[in-house]
Amino acid sequence: MAGPLKGLKVLDFTTLLPGPYATMMLADMGAEVLRVESPDRLDLTRVMPPHDGGESTSHGYLNRGKRSLALDLKKPESVDAIKQLVADYDIVIEQFRPGVMERLGLSYETLKQINPSLIYCAITGYGQTGPYRLRAGHDINYLSLAGVSSHCGRKADGPPPLGIQVADVAGGSHHAVMGILAAVIHRQQAGEGQFVDISMTDAAFALNGMAGAACLAGGVNPEPEAALLNGGSFYDYYETADKRWLSVGSLEPQFMSRLCDALGVSELGRVGLSQKPEDQAMLRDAFSKAIRSRTLQEWSEVFAEQDACVEPVLSLSEASAHPQLQARGMVIGVSREGGGEQPQIGHPLKFSATPCESRFVGRKLGADTDEVLASLAEAAKGR
Repeated sequence: MAGPLKGLKVLDFTTLLPGPYATMMLADMGAEVLRVESPDRLDLTRVMPPHDGGESTSHGYLNRGKRSLALDLKKPESVDAIKQLVADYDIVIEQFRPGVMERLGLSYETLKQINPSLIYCAITGYGQTGPYRLRAGHDINYLSLAGVSSHCGRKADGPPPLGIQVADVAGGSHHAVMGILAAVIHRQQAGEGQFVDISMTDAAFALNGMAGAACLAGGVNPEPEAALLNGGSFYDYYETADKRWLSVGSLEPQFMSRLCDALGVSELGRVGLSQKPEDQAMLRDAFSKAIRSRTLQEWSEVFAEQDACVEPVLSLSEASAHPQLQARGMVIGVSREGGGEQPQIGHPLKFSATPCESRFVGRKLGADTDEVLASLAEAAKGR
């Protein structure tokens, strides 16, 4: 497969979202990914609705560009098969709780004896160390313990359940890819592999960014609707006449001026940068009244001609058809195993010299394990 990571070989032991999303990104960029699945412990994304052509849309998306292999890691012969594979692979990525791979006889310490240049990445909720290392969790829990949820949403309603999995993807998947690729560069320079420990809670905590800096060094504990960007100013969403929403981010003076002119409240442009809560409340009230006077389509037409940092809140289907996302190739057709193409979200990274391709290839979950082991044994004879 074309891509800047062509030549890298990845053994993927992950399930659900964080790990599969990470290895999908690696596959999109050209890595060869072999996903090892349990023949008797179903990955829920295989059956998660909705379905397209008899296959879960989530599974088809997260596993594009990968091959898959069914192995029961509780069987010695399966462990032996993995050890044979590891000798020829660059990266192992797993998502078990700490200690599971060690009990299976497939820990980093064991595998690096076979392949000293191996890069081994473990994605967990809380990391390999600390009192919560063995604790179960989900995206909402990691965001909560990381302090992220506490300053999101509205004071009256509490933290919002988000429509995307921030800790899983921005935390687990993206940080895993960053860590793996940093380790690849280290290996090129030093000739050695290493263990990459990804905690989704650590990563979510780091996403606090500027709010975290203000809290730790400035003593300002963030609260909902208390800061410039979390509902404490006019920077917000506003309901339109047809019960849709418009996003307003006109922070800089020139954008504020254009916004106020378009809304018919030009005189308010002078207070856009005011830090006074009463001024911000006045702006929100004036903007709310003005924006409720027209439909989303009408406002979209008004601001299409204005460079004012104002955009409609689109549904996902509307976003998929937006000319900007279409022009960027963010909706692609991926070959189905049984023929035809499935529309999917495209790869977000663009490269000038090595374009990424996305294809569905793969051995089904029900592949005969004995057949696979036999082929591995034959391959071993040829070494």
